[in-house]
Amino acid sequence: MQLAEQTVLVTGGGRGLGARIVAAFAEAGARVIINYRNSGSAAEELAAKFGPEQAVAMQADVTDAGQVAELFSRAEAHFGGAVTTVVNNALADFSFNGDARSSAADISWSEFETQFSGSVRGALNTAQQALPGMRGHRFGRIINIGTNLFQNPVVPYHDYTAAKAALLSLTRTLAADLGQHNVTVNMVSGGLLRTTDASAATPDEVFDLIAASTPLRRVTTPEELADAVLFFASPWARSVTGQNLMVDGGLVMN
Repeated sequence: MQLAEQTVLVTGGGRGLGARIVAAFAEAGARVIINYRNSGSAAEELAAKFGPEQAVAMQADVTDAGQVAELFSRAEAHFGGAVTTVVNNALADFSFNGDARSSAADISWSEFETQFSGSVRGALNTAQQALPGMRGHRFGRIINIGTNLFQNPVVPYHDYTAAKAALLSLTRTLAADLGQHNVTVNMVSGGLLRTTDASAATPDEVFDLIAASTPLRRVTTPEELADAVLFFASPWARSVTGQNLMVDGGLVMN
């Protein structure tokens, strides 16, 4: 499918990186479901920019399978067809402030559970709900949002990084399992983005250090990462699956 033919669910789409991904798909002509948990006003405002025939805001906690099932039912009723493309962007509550992070000596297992639930359970719930429609279309695109931190842990966010590493594993096992249905599953991994709500607490000197460490000598923007998400959804990536694309200005090369 061309981008303009797709019906796209963006989890955590009301603000930050998610909002930029929503806008990129909508600007390409796709129909977009803007999923949110708490950011209702921002999601509704974003949907209003594109109109009800192209964008709709819908609340659901993606860690709750029942809420995700209801989300898909409402989305399919609104647009009159199945969701073809899922972007798993929702992030459990987290602030990228290295000075305030939990250290190895004091981090709790509950912090890991929160991040695993947000990243892995949420992605599994949306994939399972999307699969019947994708099988019916003989087409599907699942794009997970990862991080370069598990390959370059410049700041050891233990819980967040471990959850995203697990999400990469799920990305690849789903790719192997679902390819027979013409469903591709890939990951886009950024570094620290300048700027999202999650990175707003990051000190300027950290941004400057990262910029100086990249070949491009700048910090990647949400708009630049959104471009890579659209690539995986587009016909140009029709034979690409199980991959993890680093979009961080060359900070991590693999």
